[in-house]
Amino acid sequence: MQLKHLKIGMIKGGQLGRMFLQAALKYPVSVHVMDSEEDPPCRGFCAGFVRGNPLDAEAVYRFGKDLDAVTIEFEHVNADGLEKLEKSGVQVFPRPQVIRMIQDKGLQKQRYRQLGIPTADFFLIQSRQDLIQHTDFLPAVQKLRVSGYDGKGVLKMRTPEDFPAAFDAPSVLEKEIPFVKEIAVIGARGRSGDIEIYPTAEIVMDPQLHLLDYLLAPADVSETVHRKAAEVTRRLLVELDYVGVLAVEMFVTREGEVLVNEIAPRPHNSGHHTIEACLTSQYEQQLRALIGLPLGPAEQVSAAAIVNLLGEAGHSGPASYEGLSKALDAKGVYVHLYGKKETRPFRKMGHLTVLRPLAREAIQIAKAVSREIKIKAS
Repeated sequence: MQLKHLKIGMIKGGQLGRMFLQAALKYPVSVHVMDSEEDPPCRGFCAGFVRGNPLDAEAVYRFGKDLDAVTIEFEHVNADGLEKLEKSGVQVFPRPQVIRMIQDKGLQKQRYRQLGIPTADFFLIQSRQDLIQHTDFLPAVQKLRVSGYDGKGVLKMRTPEDFPAAFDAPSVLEKEIPFVKEIAVIGARGRSGDIEIYPTAEIVMDPQLHLLDYLLAPADVSETVHRKAAEVTRRLLVELDYVGVLAVEMFVTREGEVLVNEIAPRPHNSGHHTIEACLTSQYEQQLRALIGLPLGPAEQVSAAAIVNLLGEAGHSGPASYEGLSKALDAKGVYVHLYGKKETRPFRKMGHLTVLRPLAREAIQIAKAVSREIKIKAS
């Protein structure tokens, strides 16, 4: 196929967009970014920048109407605006109807049930008062249907005594799963239907911050679990007629079952390691799918571990970095800083990727090196 220079748009311009831009530099494309912030991490690197509200349908349409293709960095985007772009002839991937479904955790869960995708049992509730009807369903997890992310909008309901603190809004009440591991699979599907599935990664969450503590890839799970996770991801890509990168977060039960927790219609922090550890990064896959190129191989060539670099507690203001020299002096350690000018306590400011023959060895080194890096207010 012939590929002319394309103007593509990305809605939101944070750290995921910054890594997408780095992948896009290899191709004949210019990337334009819209973000509600004045100076997001992508601003200094994109071909064009528009400040606008991603939740405003007309702002989304005006941004993308003269571009060849549009994608998203984060799913909290006005789907009506994306649909208007699609109807006007702009290529929009992932497709707006899929983004609309993923934005609502209730619609997500109903779609899993419809497709026979394994997931935790659930009820949809409209208000806090509805919880009284489901006391025999406890322990459970209440999740706001819209706007929750990074652990926000999630509460555990163990006994009726927890009900007064519950969200008084449309929610999913999901049966609490006594899982043994959390895993994630990054999958990608191109415009022609070609599919690439990355090896399963194991994610360990910080129980207080509700953020990724560390990631191991490949996950320390059985081949059966790897196969089940890949099959679920492939099914979702096909059944949703999905184009682009899809992140699928799952629980592994004591019995070895794999249950879908949530999905994200974009590159995801559970795929950061693909930049160094895989033949094709998740960001390049997103670009290839967007502009109609064949997907690259998702083969992992080295075991890897990731740890987040967070702003130090008690520090807010212009960011400064301590200990980078020691981190960069270590073999097989890759530092990614997100270009955020302001630090706050526990704000995601970057991540470390470590490559080693074994993932467990990699995480030991990653944790030791990350302790040397301090992100403080200057």
